[in-house]
Amino acid sequence: MGLLSIRPLEDLLRDPGALWPDDLDLSSYTAVLTDPGSGGQGFLVFLANSAMVALGTVVVTLLVALPGAYAVSRLRFFGRRQVSVLFLSVYLFPSILLAVPLFVLFTRVGLRGSLVGLLLVYVSQIVAVSIYMLRNYFDTVPVSLEEAAAMDGCSRLGVMRRVSLPLAMPAVVANALFVFMIAWNEFLFALLFLVEDRDRWTVSLGLSQLAGSIEVPTTVLMAGSVLVTIPIIVVFFASERLLTDGLTAGAEKG
Repeated sequence: MGLLSIRPLEDLLRDPGALWPDDLDLSSYTAVLTDPGSGGQGFLVFLANSAMVALGTVVVTLLVALPGAYAVSRLRFFGRRQVSVLFLSVYLFPSILLAVPLFVLFTRVGLRGSLVGLLLVYVSQIVAVSIYMLRNYFDTVPVSLEEAAAMDGCSRLGVMRRVSLPLAMPAVVANALFVFMIAWNEFLFALLFLVEDRDRWTVSLGLSQLAGSIEVPTTVLMAGSVLVTIPIIVVFFASERLLTDGLTAGAEKG
């Protein structure tokens, strides 16, 4: 994919089976990123839209899922054991089944065609499994550490922030990566809510347009695919250290 994106189109047509390009040509990336008014595909706008939606989904999901997962793990209430089953029951319904009701609802409240509306859809779809994943990790945090912090005068919120959350940092980062990848690559709801306004498209819609057009050269399609993939790789390697450092950070602070 990467090699095809930097091959000149003439070279590709002349020798499609060649593994290494004779010359490097970055014009495909220019064509993908350039504004449509200048003859390009406008992927720069799509990347910005996807970044805002994906990062916003991560932040909102964690703000809801972290206290929810901690409460389910630590508090005692009626039906506590059945909560996890209730969370996962959301996924008994396929996305296509929820698409029409959500489309009607967001049309009536005026959020159809907006990135905020798409973000809310993603959060509602992901927050349940995020709570389930984080709850399982909070269950592994020793209660004795929290009791020691409580004896030192920490409130319930302070215990969560100073002890449980640092210890659960690997799970938080892993969950954030999971949410980011889903929001970045999601296609169905993006198509349903944003297809009417090209300026609000995400990268999944832009890549779908490239793949479905016979007028787009293969090199341009590959360049678009590389641009869609790079942010996921960058985010993963950037957060890799947090995944390992979090294993000991909580114990040191506790």
